[in-house]
Order: sequence, then structure tokens, then C-alpha cells
Amino acid sequence: MAFLKQFQVEEIKEKLVSDPSRLGKLYKIKKSEYQHLSVDHSLVDGYLKEGWEIEGKPLKTKTKIRIPKKHSKKFEDDIWCQFYNLGYRTLNFDENFVLPFSKNLEDKKQIDIIAVNNETILLVECKSSEKLKKAPSFKDEFDVLGLRIDGFKKALYQIFGSDKKIKYIFATRNLRISSDSEDLKRLENTNSLYYNNNTFEYVNNLIKNYKNASFYQFLGLVFKNEIINLNKIEIPAVNGKMGKKDYFMFSIEPSLLLKMGFILHRTRANESEFPTYQRLLVPSRLKGITNFIDEGGYFPNAIIINFSNKKNKIKFEAHSKSSSSNSRTGTLKIPNAYGIAYIIDGQHRVYGYANSEYVETNTIPVVAFNGLMSNEQLKIFMDINQNQKAVSPSLRLDLEEDLYWDSERADSRLKALRSSIIKKLGNSESSPLFNKISVGEDKALLTFKPFTTALANSGLLPSAKGNKYNEDSLVGSLYDTNNQNHNQEMNRAKKKIVDFIIHCYDYVEQSYPKIYNRDKYFIVSNRGTFAYISLIGDLNKFETQKGNVNKQTKASDRFEKIKPYLKSLFDSLSQISTEEEEKQLTLLGAGADIKWLRYFQTFVNTAHSKYNPPELIDWNERQNEVYQSDGRKYIKEVERFMKNTILENLKILFGNDWELEINKIKSACQNRANDENEKNYKEKIDKRVEWTEMFNINDYKTIIEKYWSRKPEPMIDNFITFEKTFSIDIGLGKNKKDLIKWISFFNSYRNQLAHEGSKNKGINKKEVGELKAIYDHFFDKN
Repeated sequence: MAFLKQFQVEEIKEKLVSDPSRLGKLYKIKKSEYQHLSVDHSLVDGYLKEGWEIEGKPLKTKTKIRIPKKHSKKFEDDIWCQFYNLGYRTLNFDENFVLPFSKNLEDKKQIDIIAVNNETILLVECKSSEKLKKAPSFKDEFDVLGLRIDGFKKALYQIFGSDKKIKYIFATRNLRISSDSEDLKRLENTNSLYYNNNTFEYVNNLIKNYKNASFYQFLGLVFKNEIINLNKIEIPAVNGKMGKKDYFMFSIEPSLLLKMGFILHRTRANESEFPTYQRLLVPSRLKGITNFIDEGGYFPNAIIINFSNKKNKIKFEAHSKSSSSNSRTGTLKIPNAYGIAYIIDGQHRVYGYANSEYVETNTIPVVAFNGLMSNEQLKIFMDINQNQKAVSPSLRLDLEEDLYWDSERADSRLKALRSSIIKKLGNSESSPLFNKISVGEDKALLTFKPFTTALANSGLLPSAKGNKYNEDSLVGSLYDTNNQNHNQEMNRAKKKIVDFIIHCYDYVEQSYPKIYNRDKYFIVSNRGTFAYISLIGDLNKFETQKGNVNKQTKASDRFEKIKPYLKSLFDSLSQISTEEEEKQLTLLGAGADIKWLRYFQTFVNTAHSKYNPPELIDWNERQNEVYQSDGRKYIKEVERFMKNTILENLKILFGNDWELEINKIKSACQNRANDENEKNYKEKIDKRVEWTEMFNINDYKTIIEKYWSRKPEPMIDNFITFEKTFSIDIGLGKNKKDLIKWISFFNSYRNQLAHEGSKNKGINKKEVGELKAIYDHFFDKN
């Protein structure tokens, strides 16, 4: 019922702007990071004292000045610009827009943003904080919100007509509101939309990737399952069954499918819909599809969708069934509602029509399922995409939770558990890593993979192959492999590990903010993620072995046990020199994350000598130059002996034909020599190598195996066969294969020491001993 007086209607309309030129200028102003003014020269000094700065050269009578917008103003302007980019062309021009909600002239409220188009009206209340923090209570505001919204709608229907959909949006920036809070329940009870950081970023990504077509997905997000009008869409269709699932085949105009369709993008904004699985569109591909359609192109394959809304159900009225088929023809009646059909496959084709001249006139083929669960949709999506464009590695890691949670294999369930833990760390507002981890299509500072690798390496979870757990991985694991209720145990382990990791990150955030708040540094970086989580897992294992913690230990108590070690680490990191810092931060290569882990462990070991894990001992030995020097000496002498002995025996066995006897090996050596000589020539190095200098260890092994027991004819005194010379028993057996196995180990150690001074791999104390044993075998006899 109308309650506004005409003067109120006029006042409200005067606060709105629809003129394209004026809107464009407003957009430019609101998009800027600064508030701009032009003031008389005499007033400039006063403004400068208040934080303003001069912008450009002074004009004749005025000076242009600017100041960064306050976070609250910037947030309101960002939302305004976002709606402008979505295509809204009637908006408020300043913050003084006031809307009545009853006949009483006192009952009115300031609205931060109002956006109107030919279908919808959006009312937005904005709340923000300069830095991320827990939100205050909005109980008082939300308790009366329902009545206010009813009044707002009556006023807006009177001004704009009753055919528009209206949505009240409560938008926040840097305010954490728990998903299970009473405030959100109160807001949801008013059918309003909570629009947080994640939603804002998701819509921005839609605009970036979908351009003008983003409006359709936005409608589905804002008005999900809400009726557009009461006129159902009636389409001729064929009904059939695949397995136990009903499906329908029909053709529909893209304009209708765009409004009823919704894509389950893998993003935090769609968290309530999980499991979600779709990637964002590729903008260049979308534009190409639109051009292809407008030039007369078409796609003969069907779009695959799923109707899953229980409130707005589809109905099928069948015609008489043919005796020659189990399929039925009939009429499919679809509620005319937003976002009721999930697009499983074909989003590029559907959205390619959004900007096409044929959006209203073409019809496109559709296969529609009815009532599929989200995990069933996910399976169809993965089955389709495994043979088409590959799902990105990051998205696949993210999807592992939904793909494998209920798997019959332990190793697959552990993949799902790792994925779930990472998403909880990134999505929980109680976590210092909140919104810092890239999950699905949400891009952030830290990527998903280092967390996956770190959790697999940390020992906080066991490792398994099939359904067999690795016994060595059970010490320190917080997962009880004896609990056969897998779902229960996975959730228990998830909570234990998430809480423990949060405590560890909380500690560095609160106690060492200079380290934590520095992006791409030792903690908040992909490399640091691997090193830190691996370290805290190893410290937990160390304390478990000492009997100080077990699976039942509370996260807070577990953290207190490893806190002294972490303090030593961060105290040491706080004191490193600029040169050392630069050295660590510029490490390159795939092994850099391991180097950081050993670097962290070394700091802990220095302060707590009893903490000296086998991996760190091995690492330090491989950095020990005495071991490396001894190893190179043994390798050099053994290799020289092998070459001299093998060539000498070949000449005795085959005389002048010895080169022809190994011609295949000679050709390979000659090619290597040619390459080396060409390189020397280009680098102006006056050195020429012969083919006999280019044997490798595998060449020697091939010759030894081939002529293992060969003797010259006639036999020569003092000739020793390869079998007698090169047989070394290393405890594997007595046949030829076992007796020359040492050559493979020797070659491996040689490769690890290939570059003088290299500490990337090196050899440890045990391996030096093995090389010495090989050396002694030859030179004790000679």
C-alpha cells in the first residue's frame, strides 16, 4: 500500500542519477583512491596541515589537492563502482540518500548505495574496518531490519513499480562474522544477503572474466531460487533414465537459461554450496565464442545442467509413451526463477550468448538432470573434463576433499583430509591464515600446493599406500588409524591439526609481527609454509617420542610443548644479518623449500641440542666438505682404474679390432667429444678432447657385463677377467647382476658430487664409507 507523499517521491528521485554522462564522471571520481578538491590558494596551507597534498601544478586561482579516502568512504565507492560495472545505470550520487519505511515522517534511514535497473533494485548498507578484525554485534540493527525492509519495499514499489525484485544487502569489509553467528541468522531471516570480502572479490572476478555477462551470474548469486514471475516456462522435452537418474532433453533460448542457470564456481563466496567445482571463464575464449555465434556458428553438443531446488520444482507432463522406447515425450514446466539450474558443463557456450545478437532467438540443446547431489555433479564434471581441458593442479588439489572423503582407500581419504585442513585454515575467520590461501578460484598470497606438500611431510598425518599405513609414519600422527569410523576420525583429526597449526601461526603473528607481517618472507610465503608446517610437525613428533604429548593432548597444551623451540627459531631469524637474509631469500630451485626447513631446524638444534632429527644429521653430513672431498678422491681414483683396466683388457682380447668391437659405444663417445670440442671452439678455449676421454660409468658397466668372463685365445699369463676384477659382494647375492650392483651406487654418488663445491646433494658419512670400501677393494690389491 502506497504511503509516500508526492513531495517525498520527488525528493528520493532527485537523489538518484541516470544520465550516462554524469554517471561516467561519478564513476571516475568514485574509482579513485583519493578525494579531490580545488581550493583557493589562500586555503591550501590549512588543508596541508590536515593531511591533504597538492596535486599537479596550481591553476590561476585554485590549487588542486587530494587526500586518501577513509576506508569507509572507499568501501562504499568500491561497491558503487562494482554495481556500475555490472550494468546498473540508476544509482545514488552521494551518501545523503534517505529512504522512508513508514507513514511516520521520522521513520526513515540513510542508505549507503541504491542501484536500480529494469529488473532489480539493490539497497546496500556498508560497514568496514581499516584492518581485519572481529565484527561488533549488529543485534539491535538486525532485530528491526525485517520491518524496515518491508517498508522500504512499499516505498520502492510506489516509486518504480511492483515488477522489480528488491534485495537488501549487508556489505562488510575487513569485519569477521562467523558463519554460525546469531547475527547472520538474524540477517538471513530477513531474506537479506551478506556481502563480505569474499563476495566482493568474487563479483570483481566475475566482472573481469565475464564482462557484461557477469550480471547473469550475479543475479543468481543475489536472488538464488527466487521467483522472477509466476509464469512457468513450458518446453517440449524428452524424458529418460540413465542408471537410476531421471534426465530431460530439450532446447531453450539462451536468455532464459542465463537467468535460471548458476555456476558452482570454486570460490569462498559459494562456500555454502560446497562441494563446488567450476573454474572461472577464460575472457578471451568467451569473446571468441560470441563472435563465432554471431557469424553463424553453432555448437551441436548439449549443455549439461541439474535442477536441484526443492522449493521450486520442475514438473513433467508426459504424452502417451511409445511402445518401441522407454523414453517419453511431453512438456517440461520450469519455474521462472533465478539460479535454479546448476550448469555442470557448457558455461562458455551459455555465457558466449550473453552478448550475442542471437541471445533471444537461438535455441540451444540441453540435457537436464533432476535432483543430483553436489558430489554427483562434481563426478560428472570431472568425468567430462578429464578427457578435455585439464583441470588445473590447484583446483584438483582443492577438489580432493569432495572427490575422496568417502573413498574406500586410506591413501585417498588422507588426500581429502589434507585438502579439508587447508581450506579450514584459509576460510576460518579465527585463523591468522584467513583469506591468505588460494582456494579454488579465489586468488591469495599463498598457493594451495605448499600446504599439501607440508602436511604430507609433517608427520601430523600418517602416510599410506592403498589401505596399508606406513608404520614409520604413525609416531606423532594425530590421526587414529584404529578408528574404523573413518568420517568421525577424519573430522576429529582435522580439528586437532587445524587448532594446533592456528596456535603456531597465532604465536608468530602476535610475538614476532615483523616476521609475520612481511609478505614472501620466512613464514608468510610458499617456501616458508612448507618449512614452518614441516617443522612444527617434526617438533610434535619429537615431543611424542619423549612421551610429553600424544593423540589426546589438547592443541593448546601441544603448542606449549613446542613453544620453546619456536621461540629459539624466531629469536634467531630476528637476528640474522642482511647478507644471510639475502642469501636465503634468493635461493633458487625446487629444493629451496627443503633448504629452508633444514635452516629452521638448524636454529632449533643450536639452542636445543637434543633435537637432532636424522634428516638434519644427514643434511649436515652432506654439507661437510671433508666428506665431499674424500668422496671425490675415491671416485676419481676408482674411475681412472676402471678406464685403464677396461681399455687394456679390450686391447688384449681384440687386438687392433678393439674399437670396432665397441663401435656403438665409440660412436656415442665421439658425439660427446664433438659436442665438447664445438663448445670449446665457440668459447675460444684452446682444448681438444679425444673420444676415449668421453666414456661414462654406464659405458664401463656395459662392457664389463658383455665381456664378463671372456679370456684371450690363446690365454695369456697373468690375464685377469672382468669377473674377477670387478666383482664386489655388497651383500645382495653372488650372481653377476648382484656382484656389479656396486657400479650403480658408485655412479649415483658420482652424480651427487658432479660439481665441485656443490652442496645441493652431496654424500653423507655412510656413503663416503661405501665409496672407501670400493676404493679399498681395488687398491688394496694393486
